[in-house]
Formats: sequence, structure tokens, C-alpha cells
Amino acid sequence: MKKKRNTALLIIIATILAVVFIIPLLWMFSTAFKTDFEAIAGGLNFIPEEFTWENFTYILSGQGLDVQVFRWMFNSVFSGIVGTLIIVAIDAMAAYGLARLNVPFKKFLFPLFISTLMIPFVITFLPMYLQFSSVNLLNTYAVLILPYTANAFGVFLLYQFFKGFPKELEEAAHLDGANKWQIFTKVVLPSAKPIMWTLAIFSFMTIYNDFLWPLVATNSPEMRTLTTGIAIMQQGSFTSSYGKLMALTTIATLPILIVFLIGQKQLIKGITQSGIK
Repeated sequence: MKKKRNTALLIIIATILAVVFIIPLLWMFSTAFKTDFEAIAGGLNFIPEEFTWENFTYILSGQGLDVQVFRWMFNSVFSGIVGTLIIVAIDAMAAYGLARLNVPFKKFLFPLFISTLMIPFVITFLPMYLQFSSVNLLNTYAVLILPYTANAFGVFLLYQFFKGFPKELEEAAHLDGANKWQIFTKVVLPSAKPIMWTLAIFSFMTIYNDFLWPLVATNSPEMRTLTTGIAIMQQGSFTSSYGKLMALTTIATLPILIVFLIGQKQLIKGITQSGIK
């Protein structure tokens, strides 16, 4: 009975937390279908009195925006996908090398990599900006992608998995004539798919949702991302147009929602496996 009470209590707490997180999303979604007048005067009325598609039509047609919203979405999705692919590729090789190969000074290198996670972004912000400015890469896709690829979080996550991977499988592949690269790509990586999916989802969300760096590193409307575009429109044309602002925010939410729905099973497996030695 005590175990059942504890389980019921956990379910109640989880339900309350879920409701707290989902209410802002429901308010955003419902406001996107309201007129601007109702959005301002309606308060927390979740059901629109006058259901309208006008806000989405206005946004998708590019009215009131500096550029088409599809351009902002392309910039965010493109930089997110390319950056994620680079992160997964580099971090997988680095983590496997530190976990399995005879890399010189690896006992010193791994703690050094992990220690970089404790460095606040604000410390590296200005040097990174000056570095990209010196090579004329500001306001380009390179500046929207490359800064995220030097994060040690993926190395730490994959290192834990590779460290616990059975050596017998690698030894069997070696006896069959496989070299180190073949062992890595055909034996180890297929088993690491859930962990790599977890890293990919976290990486894409980080790049896609980032606001401060794209805001500073880009200055033309054509190179803005969705997050910076929303912030600019919030202070500009959509200052009092809550319906249109929420419609734009709803559109910006769709890619990240799709990515999560596609990879949620692998995400759960990855989180579970990363905790099992």
C-alpha cells in the first residue's frame, strides 16, 4: 500500500508539472487564432470567440516582415541540421578515441575537455565574435554553425557509452579482419544509435533555439534566424499584435516539435542506456 501511495503521489506531481508546462503552449496556440483585439482584451480565455486564420495568412504571406518567414525558418533549420551533423560526427570520433584507442595523454585530455563545460558562454562570447570578425565570417552561415561544434557535452555523453561497450565484440571483429575504422563504423556506432539520437536532438534544439549569438553575429534581415526574427518583430511591427506574434511563434515551434516526435523513442532509449554501465 505504501508503494502504491508513493506511485500515486509521483503521478500527481508529474501531472501538475505537465499542466504547468503545457498551459503557456496552449495559450500561445489559442492566441494565434484570435484577432488582435481579442488577444489583447481576452486575457487567459483559451477558446477564441472569433476563430480566424488571418494571423497565419498574414505571416506566411510575408506582410509586415522584413523578409519572408520561410527564409528565417530555413536559416534556423539549415544551421541546426548541419551543426548537429558536425557535432555528432566529431564528438563520436573524439569520444571513441578517448574511450578505446591509445591516444597520447588521453587521461589528461578527457578531464580537460570536460572542464570546458564549466566555462560560461559570456566569457568566450567577445573573443569568439572578434575571431569571426577578423576572418570576415560574420553574417554568414559559418558563424551560425561553427561555434556550437566545439562543445564537449557530446564527448562526455558518448564517452560513457563507449567506455562500457563490450570489448569482446571489438576483439571478435578484429579477428575477422576488421580495422579500427571498420570496428568503429560497423560495430560500435550501430549500437550507439540511441545515444547519438539523444545527442542529435539536444544539439539541434540548442542551435535552433539560441537567440543571443545569432542576434549579435548577423545583421542583415536575410540571415536572421526565427528566434531573432521573433524578438525583432516583437519590438517592431507586432508590438501590439499579439495574435500575429503568437502565430509566428507557433510556426517557429513546429520544426523543433517534429524533430522531437521523430526521435522521442530513441531519446528515451538513449537516456536510459546512458545510465546503465
